[in-house]
Amino acid sequence: MKNSMKTKKKTTKKAVKKVVKKKAIKKVLKKVVKKEKKLGKVTHYFDKIKVVAIKLSDTVSVGDTIRIVGGENTDFKQKIVSMQFKSEKLKKAKKGQEVGIKVKERAREGYKVFKV
Repeated sequence: MKNSMKTKKKTTKKAVKKVVKKKAIKKVLKKVVKKEKKLGKVTHYFDKIKVVAIKLSDTVSVGDTIRIVGGENTDFKQKIVSMQFKSEKLKKAKKGQEVGIKVKERAREGYKVFKV
């Protein structure tokens, strides 16, 4: 009976270590996510000029770094170099506006945009 109790303790310790590792990983991921704030959602992608239309849920400025995430393969970061609203160049955009931002990779409707 003593041998069976020892093996149970060993497996329990292993299980606890796995749970602790998973919790540590989750904490790290939460810290990364907290640094990024949801900025909006892609409403349209203009393929020929490589511009996304984004409906903003927060303010954003030229020079800010954004991250676009969606689908299986799309996850990229970039600085905002140019931004327009109704064909006028902007330096800063407010919550609720729909702005066009030049991007380096393809993005589709519904992709999420974060401010890094």
